[in-house]
Amino acid sequence: MILIVDSGATKSDWIALDEKGEQLFVTQTLGLSPEVLTKEVIEDRLANNFELSKNKEKVRQLYFYGAGCGTDRMKNFLKTIFKDFFPNAKAEVREDTYAAIYATTKIGRQGIVCILGTGSNCSYYDGHQLIQKVTSLGYILMDDGSGNFFGRKLIRDYYFHKMPQDLGMKFAKEYDLDADVIKEHLYKQPNPNTYLATFARFIIENKEHPYCKGVIEKGLQQFVNNYIMQYELATKVPVSFVGSIAHFLQDELKACIERNDLILGVIRRRPIEGLVEFHRDTI
Repeated sequence: MILIVDSGATKSDWIALDEKGEQLFVTQTLGLSPEVLTKEVIEDRLANNFELSKNKEKVRQLYFYGAGCGTDRMKNFLKTIFKDFFPNAKAEVREDTYAAIYATTKIGRQGIVCILGTGSNCSYYDGHQLIQKVTSLGYILMDDGSGNFFGRKLIRDYYFHKMPQDLGMKFAKEYDLDADVIKEHLYKQPNPNTYLATFARFIIENKEHPYCKGVIEKGLQQFVNNYIMQYELATKVPVSFVGSIAHFLQDELKACIERNDLILGVIRRRPIEGLVEFHRDTI
């Protein structure tokens, strides 16, 4: 059995294939980001999934693409956990950028591939190798244009009284904005980046409001300036996107791409389908 996994900060999509590439099952767990979760939490999330627990000894190959897997330390941390849970499997762990590349860009083709989901990232693919100009320092300092970026912006503007009153009242009705609740989630609960990203739903649902339009436009432009424009070939090769923010704000994203004279490639909400196609070709 072969397991292919696309793991973001919020959730992980799992697809199992047999040795002929036929699908055996599809399942989902919460995100398994090694940067923000302990060994015990990750083990618990694996063990609580029925399909994974039932089939763990049948797995021979695991291809894991995950947020927070950009360093050898984080890769080895996850490999140790997978070795214990899937005792007969050989595990390969790569950062989620590779999943985005394989899902959007053909091998041998050049392109810039971006992630706009709970977090954000951007890489240049020369057709064979991934090149990154910006090293991610996590959701507190980076992640421009992401779900947690927009969530952080909404909360700050609400508390600094910069959100229009009509929108602020609506925001307060839909979320618990008590200061103690927010601080509990940010400083004491796991996955604070995922918590912040839950507020992005509000900006998507109210994207026609002038305030939201402005926040979205500035956030996407900041991502273009700080990430995409780092590459000399930014205006010469297709720029593709994966992630929920890219999917739900694709009209605004397309407008931003056009304003900056960029070439739009592919927009996928989830890269897992493209990943399966890629690995079927290599079986």
